Amino acid sequence: MADRGLRAPAWLEELVRTSRPAVPWRDVVRFAVVVPAPLVVVATVGGGLDDPAALGAGVFGTTGALAATLAPQASGPLRTRLRRVLAAALFGALGLVAGQYASGEGWQPVVVIGVLSAVAALISSIDAALSLGALQLLVYTALSSGLQTSLSTGAEIGFFAAGAVWATVGVLVQARTEDLDPDRDAVGGVFTALGDLLAAIGTPRTEDARRELTTALNTGYDRVIHSRSTSAGRSRELAELAGLLNAAAPLVEGAVAAARAGVEPDPADVTAVHALAAAVTGRRPLVGDRPPAVTEGPTTTRAVRHGVRLVWNLVGDPEERASAAAELPRLDLRVRVRDLLDRTVGNADSRSFAVRLTACMVVAEIARQRLPIERPYWVLLTVAIVLKPDFGSVFTRAVQRGGGTLLGVLLGSALLAVLPRDGWVLLAMAVAAGVLPWARNANFGLFSVFLTPLVIMLLDLASPSRAGLVGARLVDTLIGCAIVLVVGYALWPQTWRAPLDDALRGATVALDRFVDAAFTGTPVETRRARRLDYRALSELQTQLQRRLAEPPPISTRAAAWYPVIIQLERTSDAVTEAVIAMRAGAEIPPPGQVHVLRRAIRELDQDLRLHRFPDDAEIHAEGVLAPVAREVDAARRLVRAQAPGRRDADGT
Repeated sequence: MADRGLRAPAWLEELVRTSRPAVPWRDVVRFAVVVPAPLVVVATVGGGLDDPAALGAGVFGTTGALAATLAPQASGPLRTRLRRVLAAALFGALGLVAGQYASGEGWQPVVVIGVLSAVAALISSIDAALSLGALQLLVYTALSSGLQTSLSTGAEIGFFAAGAVWATVGVLVQARTEDLDPDRDAVGGVFTALGDLLAAIGTPRTEDARRELTTALNTGYDRVIHSRSTSAGRSRELAELAGLLNAAAPLVEGAVAAARAGVEPDPADVTAVHALAAAVTGRRPLVGDRPPAVTEGPTTTRAVRHGVRLVWNLVGDPEERASAAAELPRLDLRVRVRDLLDRTVGNADSRSFAVRLTACMVVAEIARQRLPIERPYWVLLTVAIVLKPDFGSVFTRAVQRGGGTLLGVLLGSALLAVLPRDGWVLLAMAVAAGVLPWARNANFGLFSVFLTPLVIMLLDLASPSRAGLVGARLVDTLIGCAIVLVVGYALWPQTWRAPLDDALRGATVALDRFVDAAFTGTPVETRRARRLDYRALSELQTQLQRRLAEPPPISTRAAAWYPVIIQLERTSDAVTEAVIAMRAGAEIPPPGQVHVLRRAIRELDQDLRLHRFPDDAEIHAEGVLAPVAREVDAARRLVRAQAPGRRDADGT
């Protein structure tokens, strides 16, 4: 009991949780070599670190190299990495120009910062590359507004661009050393997750394995669809990968149904699925023979074997694979423009985020002008990094950024105090840069611990600081984090009306559509609805994890809804099991019973939206619909347990 009393709160444990990713050695080498290289050139052949002009060129070259080096994600295809590099470089250069109009006093800098922040927030809604570019726009506007060098604006942009080009060369060289195809890896990951789920049936890992399969499916579809939409012309390989994903649908349904029923699969099917994963990922011929058809035994076992045999035909026969290739349709210009408007100015979340980011950046700019801050751009920089580039937990990022910067400032200041202003500083920068790719995969706060000293050493070379600047920079960071926590977090109704509520309702709506398609639609409609349902459940889990890392009452309320989330997952699995049973010959339920079940699910959605107390009436269903009805009843009971009047949702 004493040990439990000394434990940190669950939300605090979630906040400081750090994963243990593998060390991405190729990225480590690229970061360590590419980032400090412009300064190394200046130190050796460009006049040394004591020449102001040469040093300015090296600083801006290194700044461009840092922006472009951080841009690509290691798991993305080369074209996606280059798009991110290009976005970071172009928007970073634009920020250097805009920063010239955001310096000084008065209303002009406030207006410039406000307009750029609104534009950056809306751009972020378009895609990941532009979201990254929007972050660079704000970061380099902040830096340019306060960092003074002897170079002209044109020279600063030129050296920044040269550093970005150098970093792009590093990305291309690394890509030449990799044999991996991220699109194919993502599709192969679906079959790996399928094999893991089949192997986990009957063990405590079943639920985790099923969620990993959902994540793998989402990743596979997102990767192939995105790559197809950005590639020029028809891509036979991407079309074949899309065909494989579609062909895997019966196997996915069989595996989920088997996990739901707790029926362990034939070991031959597990081996076959792993063989499929290896063949898809490595472009290798299939090893072994296709498992024979099964006509007896549990329905789920037959469904799994049927799915294995279908995919085996496609993977093992190039002609079959080509004929099953699913070419994804291209959208015309009007549809693209409409989609763009829907995701930006037409989206309530995007508009709300634009107002939130603009308010925080404007307050930071006013604080820059009114408070006695020695390096005022650091406040703007902190607000931009904490609140961007995504719609994740503002609280988590602010706290992790503040804590990480605290340690980073101490580390960077200690290095500046003991290292001479020569090659030793460059070596320390190389080490800090080399750690970044590993730290980025571990924890945002840990990433800040190593990024902060790198930036401090870089800026100190451009504008040497006094010893007291350590505390001043820390104060500036805390001011920026406080602005985000107050203006961008605590004062917004959306903070307390958690996105988890919207995700819960979205999952119930997706479940209703899945039930409709499963019992009244075609197989194609059923698979599409199932995919959307499991995607909604995946988003629900993501929102849950974000809210668990926030302080009470938000984390307490999120934890209280966790059993409902699990029950929604069980209900979706029950629908999948019913689909498999109907395909095996079970009687299709009458439309009246399906209507009653769907009405109960829709009422569950209304109960969640209106925070009302559901009724106690049970759903009466027979045949394959009975297990689904029992799961929906269980979900309604759990919602009743959280309804006002039965239990305070805040846990008080």
